[in-house]
Amino acid sequence: MEMIVAGYVKVRDRRALADLLAHRRKVLGELQAVSGINPANAVQDVQDEIAIIETGLEELKPPPGSLPENEWS
Repeated sequence: MEMIVAGYVKVRDRRALADLLAHRRKVLGELQAVSGINPANAVQDVQDEIAIIETGLEELKPPPGSLPENEWS
């Protein structure tokens, strides 16, 4: 995941990172809804991936004041 995020950061592909983050959040929600098994390891892995993606998005964030907030979010 770190290599994927680093690649998207390098080419400044914010949309791909946002899509990846949305997907991982969906997977996390589905894992947390599972019953009958203990998905704790998988949940932790996805949470770790989400943190990596969020860090990548922070790296692409423009400097404060360079864009109106609504153009970044």
